[in-house]
Amino acid sequence: MAFIALGINHKTASVDVRERVAFTPEQMVEALQALCRLTPTREAAILSTCNRSELYLQQDVAATDEVLTWLADYHRLSLDELRACAYVHTDDKAVRHMMRVASGLDSMVLGEPQILGQMKSAYAVAREAGSVGPLLGRLFQATFSTAKVVRTDTAIGENPVSVAFAAVSLAKQIFSDLHRSQALLIGAGETITLVARHLHEQGVKRIVVANRTLERASTLAEEFGAHAILLADIPQELYNSDIVISSTASQLPILGKGAVEQALKRRRHKPMFMVDIAVPRDIEPQVGELEDVYLYSVDDLHEVVAENLKSRQGAAQAAEALVNIGTDDFMSRLRELAAVDVLKAYRQQAERIRDEELGKAQRLLANGSSVEDVMAQLARGLTNKLLHAPSVQLKKLSAEGRIEALAMAQELFALNQGPDKS
Repeated sequence: MAFIALGINHKTASVDVRERVAFTPEQMVEALQALCRLTPTREAAILSTCNRSELYLQQDVAATDEVLTWLADYHRLSLDELRACAYVHTDDKAVRHMMRVASGLDSMVLGEPQILGQMKSAYAVAREAGSVGPLLGRLFQATFSTAKVVRTDTAIGENPVSVAFAAVSLAKQIFSDLHRSQALLIGAGETITLVARHLHEQGVKRIVVANRTLERASTLAEEFGAHAILLADIPQELYNSDIVISSTASQLPILGKGAVEQALKRRRHKPMFMVDIAVPRDIEPQVGELEDVYLYSVDDLHEVVAENLKSRQGAAQAAEALVNIGTDDFMSRLRELAAVDVLKAYRQQAERIRDEELGKAQRLLANGSSVEDVMAQLARGLTNKLLHAPSVQLKKLSAEGRIEALAMAQELFALNQGPDKS
């Protein structure tokens, strides 16, 4: 059995493909159970964000094609199209990949902190679905531990750098003075919370939070002195909005070209800056065709991200070293666990031989044999029986020419391979 990390991300797939391979929160438990039921996967977890959809598995490497086929079928995607942008990591490479993802080293914005929380949520959902067992569970715990060390021991998490921060940075380029701007935020999740915080820190004049449920929008709005509305009320607020940033889990667009056209007319074509961070997209791409609208998707944030990368390279190198240490430590512990079963079986065999020889010795003593003779026979019997199976196997290996196995045996039994210097 091997660890597998399989998926697509912002480096390998366009936003069009990523939104088609994304899993909604409502799909996750059923998808995990179907994956374990319909493929040879023993343990599984799914991480699905706007920038990646990844499957973390414990299964035979040979079954990888079956999982790819399942993933393509589940999302009604052609297998060839999925293969063209998918990647597969196995064993230590899979472990290293998971730790890099959790540490923010594989994110669009280097070091962004949201991904660790998203991975913890993926683990919690997999536990709820019953698809995580002891091995994948240990890997997740080791991943979280390594990511925590990276956060505390390097500067990779210093200063707020995220997709949300990049979106606000773009807004500052469009509107030099955000104090006179009004912002409409659609959604109330982690990303929008970060956007609201950044906008609030920049002194934006007015912030409106629109969400499917008013209660959640109100909770977020209270934190930043904003105004909460329902999604249905967006048309009444849209024309007031200089900045529109959207990030929801909706499967259908929330803002269409027609609604934005109406808002522009009421604004007398005063420019609007819009960022669609959601996957699938919240804002119809055709909105970008309108004059006086600056529409950006998550893929358009790369240039802002590149600037942030420059200040993070030193921290990233230190973080990579910590991830390598975390990977090596986990794989070493895993190998130790693999040895436990062998050692347990070997000890049980030795104890069985010991009990047999001890029983013989006790019977001889009861029949009047001398203690010296019984002790000598006990020692010979134990030695012969304990060495019998290894001796037979070593002779067989030698006859087969497997010299490397003989060298391994010398190391295993800590035998002196040099001349006797006594």
